[in-house]
Amino acid sequence: MGMSASLDAMWEMPAEKRIFGAVLLFSWTVYLWETFLAQRQRRIYKTTTRVPPELGQIMDAETFEKSRLYQLDKSTFSFWSGLYSEVEGTLILLFGGIPYLWRLSGRFCGYAGFGPEYEITQSLVFLLLATLFSALTGLPWSLYNTFVIEEKHGFNHQTLEFFMKDAIKKFIVTQCILLPVSSLLLYIIKIGGDYFFIYAWLFTLVVSLVLVTIYADYIAPLFDKFTPLPEGKLKQEIEVMAKNIDFPLTKVYVVEGSKRSSHSNAYFYGFFKNKRIVLFDTLLEEYSVLNKDIQEESGMEPRNDGEGDSEEMKAKVKNKKQGCKNEEVLAVLGHELGHWKLGHTVKNIIISQMNSFLCFFLFAVLIGRKELFAAFGFYDCQPTLIGLLIIFQFIFSPYNEVLSFCLTVLSRRFEFQADAFAKKLGKAKDLYSALIKLNKDNLGFPVSDWLFSMWHYSHPPLLERLQALRSTKQD
Repeated sequence: MGMSASLDAMWEMPAEKRIFGAVLLFSWTVYLWETFLAQRQRRIYKTTTRVPPELGQIMDAETFEKSRLYQLDKSTFSFWSGLYSEVEGTLILLFGGIPYLWRLSGRFCGYAGFGPEYEITQSLVFLLLATLFSALTGLPWSLYNTFVIEEKHGFNHQTLEFFMKDAIKKFIVTQCILLPVSSLLLYIIKIGGDYFFIYAWLFTLVVSLVLVTIYADYIAPLFDKFTPLPEGKLKQEIEVMAKNIDFPLTKVYVVEGSKRSSHSNAYFYGFFKNKRIVLFDTLLEEYSVLNKDIQEESGMEPRNDGEGDSEEMKAKVKNKKQGCKNEEVLAVLGHELGHWKLGHTVKNIIISQMNSFLCFFLFAVLIGRKELFAAFGFYDCQPTLIGLLIIFQFIFSPYNEVLSFCLTVLSRRFEFQADAFAKKLGKAKDLYSALIKLNKDNLGFPVSDWLFSMWHYSHPPLLERLQALRSTKQD
């Protein structure tokens, strides 16, 4: 009877209060669910202190312990940063932070001679202030993650000066993209009439395609140095592999990621007949700065006297070496190119654009509901930007959670298919060893809780990928 009375009382509340309460309730429900999953995985980190028998052939005890401690530290950091983020978001909503920032942006516009009729101008000031607030409140967490956790485990290569310059540069570049794009989007919504959602969707489609096209050529080089892969055996073999699968490769770059971190990666980009491949220098054994440092520290210099170094010293250096041999790099690229050949990239773009169209359509349906604005403290005005924020970030939250899980499941399926494609290219053995090396270099922990893995891992766990490759590897 008491529960029924409570439900009746809730439904008798004004619509805006029900909406606000539902948003807060769902936000904390998701947070508690994520915390529950994280604690399950954290228990794995704490209790799995020995290398499981099935991992004995692919991971030594020292690397296993290093990865366990690294992931344990990351888990602790994620808990506290996640709690802070949730509390901060709740307080912003409870104390009217969004309408306050909107009024503040209006005052700034007023000082510059722009009245309330200049809604787009006020929206841009709001965005600038909101992103500045986010950058400042997130800075301490980013500093701790980089200079405490990543530094402690040997990944960070940045100085504080480099980090701060990088952060300022990222903020400026983000504003240079965000503000013009947002102003045009708001203008299209304003003048688009009944079918503005179609024009808005088409505009965001064009913007996303343009950004993908220019990112690596004009934006990424602002932060990292890109150099063409020198002529040699590796480049020739990459070009041959690309030609064999009809991949329209035009350039291969090496990006100097080692000045920032020792984590490694590889990707391709570009549309139509203009594809480029980017390799992190940390992925390439012969390019890795870390390998040169290890060699110098061990005292192993190239010898010309015909005498070899001790086998023990060679084994020690080999175990600490970062990156992959050329054959393994080709196997990793075979996997990446498999995503292209199997149409995964196109499928992801189609899914993304279908979702974007659906969201803009539902936005068009909901934007006229005044109770949505009132729920977040906007009683006298309904700014378009605020409508986008409320509907896309808060009202669509349940849908976004379900979609995210479905995309994670699909991504794992794509990863297995890309591995299988690399197997068909005859790269199973090299991909097998490359996956082990990359897991070691990035201190990935190979044991995971099944529920945490199912919800979060966009890539299959290492053991599952190795199992799928093993039969071909042994052939």
